[in-house]
Amino acid sequence: MAILGRMRWITLSLRPPIEAIFRKYGIDSGEFDVIATLRRSGPPYCLRPTELYRWLMISSGGLTARLARLEKAGLISRLPDPDDARSMLVQLTPEGADLTERAFREDMAFESKVLAALTADEQATLESLLRKLALSDLNPEVGTQS
Repeated sequence: MAILGRMRWITLSLRPPIEAIFRKYGIDSGEFDVIATLRRSGPPYCLRPTELYRWLMISSGGLTARLARLEKAGLISRLPDPDDARSMLVQLTPEGADLTERAFREDMAFESKVLAALTADEQATLESLLRKLALSDLNPEVGTQS
């Protein structure tokens, strides 16, 4: 209980300052996830919507709303897919790539400041333990039903 309680408290405590960083750039964390995913995909920073919502683990409807806001802000564009006339591609604009980079750098500076409370060895241990927990069976009822 103490471990999960602390994990929850840390998450809830860090959410507002992280959201404030993204708000400075006119986006929220969900929109940042979209443009950061496009940026990580590499040049030409372009993915199909189905690839995006699978990578982000959100519904197609949730992605559609984010894409509409990002397109209106000029951070992405939607283009016809040359391989499939029924589909569109989502591409990060140069303005979107620049904003992604600036927001990412500021977010990483904040997160580094938070993690400075731990030594490099402690950070590595914590990361390893959290990965182990994340990859474990988090729902004890899964697999017990016949």
